[in-house]
Amino acid sequence: MSAHKPRSGSLAYYPKVRAKSQTAKYAVFKSEEAKEAKSASFYGYKAGMAHVFGRNAHDKSTSFGQEVMIPATVIECPPAKVIGVRLYKQTHYGLKALAETSIDRPGKHLRERIKAFKHIGKKKSKAKEEAKYSAFEDLEKLKEKTATVTLIVEVQPSLTGIGKKAADIAELGIAGSVEQQLLFAKGKLGKELRISEVFSQNQLLDVKAVDKGKGFVGVVKRAGVKVHRPKAKKHRYVGSIGPWHPATVMWTVARPGQLGYQTRTEYNKRVLAIGSNPATINPKGGFHNYGMVKGDYVLLTGSVPGPAKRIVALRGAVRVHDENMAKYTDVKMPNPEAAVKA
Repeated sequence: MSAHKPRSGSLAYYPKVRAKSQTAKYAVFKSEEAKEAKSASFYGYKAGMAHVFGRNAHDKSTSFGQEVMIPATVIECPPAKVIGVRLYKQTHYGLKALAETSIDRPGKHLRERIKAFKHIGKKKSKAKEEAKYSAFEDLEKLKEKTATVTLIVEVQPSLTGIGKKAADIAELGIAGSVEQQLLFAKGKLGKELRISEVFSQNQLLDVKAVDKGKGFVGVVKRAGVKVHRPKAKKHRYVGSIGPWHPATVMWTVARPGQLGYQTRTEYNKRVLAIGSNPATINPKGGFHNYGMVKGDYVLLTGSVPGPAKRIVALRGAVRVHDENMAKYTDVKMPNPEAAVKA
């Protein structure tokens, strides 16, 4: 049986439709043999942007060795509670879920959102339910059939300053062999995972999020079509959408429609700092449309898709072509005096 191959080639950003879910997720992680297993991804909430100063350590840059201003994004990363473990097997149609297990009592904000958790842990009468939520010892017996292991986590926005209580559910990849992944997952099941356990300073990350929604817009803003000359009957439209014969409009022709609220990935964002003292980055009065950062945070170079309060998926970079790219030393935090007091 041959592998499933529906089409070839890229359609770039087509079709431009609204994202199915506001929680972005990764299907691919950096494939490397790790000395010890650890989570390969994490989630946080975009707080806003700040500017910090540091010395440029990129040897191919024109400002190498000089102190420069660095635009940076602050992402608040509350501890993620591991509520389940899922095994995947490899098939001709890609990875398929093999088995999973979960804890009996996740957080109250998640139980309010997913009513089915109220029944887990009680007497199971249906065989289907028993097969779906098996014990961890049963998962270890399926090690030979397993291609990869993931953590099912409860992201806890109630610990942040965005005012949201309903928990978000996400899957985190695990680096290492299957044996290492199972051992790591067994030790973390039912416990909390922090951003400092996943990433380190100066590491390159990829970010993925649903960007700002713009609604229904025209072709000039949506596709960059040139505005017509002043004497034209119409200005902000496509001059010709196609011939009379055949009477059809190709998908390649720019048309008005939805712009924004689409999942976008940006690569190679340098970690400037990972901290647990938010006083070092909080501006007076808090971040615009967000408020005050209350817990763990990560400071990344450059911008990140999405508005404030949007959930952002982070993972180790998979397309690194220059290790010194966007590298800085002697980074000065926005409020260094707060770190001294702490």
